[in-house]
Amino acid sequence: MSGILLIPLLAGSLLGAADRPLDGTIPCAESARSTCHGPAVVEVASSASSSVWKFSRTQGTKDGESFAAIMKTADTSQSDPDFAGLIVRCAPKGKVNVLVALIRPFPPRSHPKVTIAAAGGGTLTFDASMAAAGAAVLLPDEVSAFAAGKWQTTPSLSVVVKESDSEIKGAVALNGLREAYHSLLANCSQ
Repeated sequence: MSGILLIPLLAGSLLGAADRPLDGTIPCAESARSTCHGPAVVEVASSASSSVWKFSRTQGTKDGESFAAIMKTADTSQSDPDFAGLIVRCAPKGKVNVLVALIRPFPPRSHPKVTIAAAGGGTLTFDASMAAAGAAVLLPDEVSAFAAGKWQTTPSLSVVVKESDSEIKGAVALNGLREAYHSLLANCSQ
């Protein structure tokens, strides 16, 4: 259950939020100028918690700057305790970033190898970089194309993050990604 609380908190730090409530919530409206235009949670037709993509919008450090993201917690029955989940966030210049959220951070200057295996076939390995003081692994730009396409019809992903002698494994169910991704895109430029 701790992953459910940690991903919104981690997302706040990834998206530029400085002060957030400790109860795990991320307010949509930080000021009169900033409002959330998407649902806080995008649910699919299943009651399982693995079917929920959480939407967040946080204020950036510059006036009027805000960031939107969708997050999915790990399937805890198939993941190491240090694997929190997956984050897809809006990035500058119309880009979308994909990040792997971790509980135990790697050194901030690390460049881990990330292997992603899609259920139903296909395994790719990428060189990644660190974000949020080592608590999230920023995947290369080419991975965002998978989130925009192929992953939307893939049931789940298995992820392995390797750095030096350390390895963290996890799994994330992708059901509901199509709807959540479209909600994210509608909120990226707002």
